[in-house]
Amino acid sequence: MKLKLSAAHLKRYREIAALLWKYGRSDLVRQMGVDDLFNSRQETKVNGPPPEDLANDLEAMGPTFIKIGQLLSSRSDLLPEVYLKPLSRLQDSVKPFPYEQVEQIVLSELGARISKAFSDFNPKPIAAASLGQVHFAALRDGRQVIVKIQRPEIRKQIAEDFEVLTQIAEFLDAHTEFGRRYRFLTVIEEFRMTIQQELNYEREAQNLLTLGQNLEDFDKIQVPQPVADYTTRCVLTMDFVQGRKITSLSPLARLDINGGVLAEELFEAYLKQIMVDGMFHADPHPGNVFLADDGRIALIDLGMVGHVAPTLQENLLKLLIAISEGDNEQAGDLLVRIGRTDDNFDQVQFRRRIAQIITVSQNQSLERLNVGKSLMDMSKTAIDNGLFVPSELTLLGKTLLQLDEIGKIIDPKFDPYAAVRRNVRSLLAQRFKRHVSQGTLANTLIDFKNLFTNLPVRLGRIVDAVANSELEVKVKAVDTQLLVEGFQKVANRITAGVILASLILGAALLMRIQTQFTIFGYPGLAILCFLGAAAGGVWLLFNIFFQDEKIKKKKKI
Repeated sequence: MKLKLSAAHLKRYREIAALLWKYGRSDLVRQMGVDDLFNSRQETKVNGPPPEDLANDLEAMGPTFIKIGQLLSSRSDLLPEVYLKPLSRLQDSVKPFPYEQVEQIVLSELGARISKAFSDFNPKPIAAASLGQVHFAALRDGRQVIVKIQRPEIRKQIAEDFEVLTQIAEFLDAHTEFGRRYRFLTVIEEFRMTIQQELNYEREAQNLLTLGQNLEDFDKIQVPQPVADYTTRCVLTMDFVQGRKITSLSPLARLDINGGVLAEELFEAYLKQIMVDGMFHADPHPGNVFLADDGRIALIDLGMVGHVAPTLQENLLKLLIAISEGDNEQAGDLLVRIGRTDDNFDQVQFRRRIAQIITVSQNQSLERLNVGKSLMDMSKTAIDNGLFVPSELTLLGKTLLQLDEIGKIIDPKFDPYAAVRRNVRSLLAQRFKRHVSQGTLANTLIDFKNLFTNLPVRLGRIVDAVANSELEVKVKAVDTQLLVEGFQKVANRITAGVILASLILGAALLMRIQTQFTIFGYPGLAILCFLGAAAGGVWLLFNIFFQDEKIKKKKKI
């Protein structure tokens, strides 16, 4: 073994290695040093196992790997398309845990039995996912709600899994080119933070409140609100949304809705979340987006949210505009600006690939347009060429990839690029309005007040310094001696040129004066001036060409 693992973690480590081996990454398994596994197994078959097996294998390994499967189900940049659909099953079709454990968790968290806290509670879960499961219930006042219960002992299991994953990531980053390129340790740490946030249902409740306030102006968007008295770190109670999953809509059912209006408002709502609010619903897979019976779209499961800093918001907005308009030069410049390059950054190849991605996206048919996939492809291209872009860009690409899928279900003719262009003015106006708050204006007025208050004193100091000859201007120049020598050479050449020109003019004037001293029948002094000018011109030209050639040789060296 090349890794020092405790006995408790060794079994998990071998399971991960076996999974990698099964799905064609024997190169990584060799690096991981599982020699007995390597010697006892044959090479992976060319065709490999069926794609459905990956979802089953991840589910068998527990909640952490189910969550990994959920994230991979929307990552077409990391997995072939054949794996994505089987993995999507893990979004809400995981094996539930027994109702007896549900009762125990509710009792310990809410301090009351289910029969006391709720007037009705369906023991059969509506859906079961990696971290918890959802039950239909009713409060004592008759209000219909859903209750999300966290899986028992899940925090301990996830913590142990991440200890193993962290050690594997550190090892791969240090010993494999694949790891150095994709920086697994950074990915694992971000994934750990995401799951820790999802495990805190009180945080999710706050996310529901915030998103509901941010989207209150969108008539077609609904965000279920939490019930504070029935919510803890492991139990979340929220409004029940009567409706259907977006994926369950039949072609006939689509005729009863205005798909174009819904898709447009949904996309606009996400652009506002990302580019104006700075917090967005980062997991809009079809299992988390419902079509309510009242015709609105409901966004549920706010455990995973993304945050975008104001400076990055502006660059992301510019990037989306560049992609929508097919401006590959601007897109490449923005990616370089927000990213970080390493010593192996290949800018030529990077820009060539970005141009190809944008060209292909622009030439897609309307049914296949996907702005999220373009962002994901750009992120992968950046990493492959030595440019490390912020994780927010990858998260945004994944979110828009899922959103594009939902948009196509609602309205197959929806054009996300056109939606970006249509909403640019509105987004800019909202950003300006949001940042020009009362506090911002007050700070600006205070700065102006300080400027004008101190301006007379500062101007007086400048005038006194000028009157007393005390004003000094300091200029910092790089290699001043080199600049002085350059100016001297230029001045010498100009002076030599003026002298040669004077000799030629003087010789021309002397040609009219007849003297006894002649050369070739012409006034001798004039001819001497001409000869001197000719010799000086040859010398000047030789000097110029010689110096230029010398400089070129130095640059090559």
